Amino acid sequence: MANFQLQIIGENGEMKAQKTGEQGATLVYHAEYVPGDTIVMTFPKENCFYKVRIDDTLAEELVYVAKPEIFYFIPFGEKRISYNPKTFAGDLHYITIRTARDQEVYTHRNLARNNMDQHGDPGCFPHVHANVETRGEAVFAARNAIDGVIANASHGAWPYESWGINRQDDAEITLEFGHPVDFDTICLYTRADFPHDNWWVKATFTFSDGTTETVSMEKSTEPHTFSINRTGITWIKLGSLIKADDPSPFPALSQIEVYGTVSK
Repeated sequence: MANFQLQIIGENGEMKAQKTGEQGATLVYHAEYVPGDTIVMTFPKENCFYKVRIDDTLAEELVYVAKPEIFYFIPFGEKRISYNPKTFAGDLHYITIRTARDQEVYTHRNLARNNMDQHGDPGCFPHVHANVETRGEAVFAARNAIDGVIANASHGAWPYESWGINRQDDAEITLEFGHPVDFDTICLYTRADFPHDNWWVKATFTFSDGTTETVSMEKSTEPHTFSINRTGITWIKLGSLIKADDPSPFPALSQIEVYGTVSK
């Protein structure tokens, strides 16, 4: 059986650090990251659940890995400001990967959270993508809606990063699980930086089984919680977003949470 492996690879392909293990891998990296650095994670099997800690400032995350290798590109500059300023900073870093235990996988939990989500096709789930992100800025990227940060009283740099829709009326965001799930609750934390922000009064969830659910919301700093039951769902799309009659043109989503279990 193949081993776990963690590597730090530089911009020109040079290997800066490496650690392997049979049960998992733990890499302590004694250097500052520089632009172009990538964390390469190699897993013994595809289409399995793993626990990954991509940085010591971030919680160990439960993810479903669909590729033998996952490449995590260290963010710099404008891309860094949607993270805690301590994330990826300094000259000492702690990275871990291991197989997830059954009691971690098959429990009722937030199925949507993934603080290491990236653009494109990372092969690591849950994963979100959208048809618009305000000005292409990291603080308004779709990934912010599943990073586990629920602060919604402002907008911009961490911890107020959000998914911004750039005033686009047909904006929609899709959450992919990578495998079937059963859920009973969906929570939306809409951004509430009033009076800067508008808010949505209606929205529609579309599910991978072809069904839909339209929900109503109001102006609030609290999460909007919906009792919605579905089984065997692989993705959820949030769209048909209807703004309130308010002067502000800026509604946004701080976080989506989906509570349920992995389908058996």
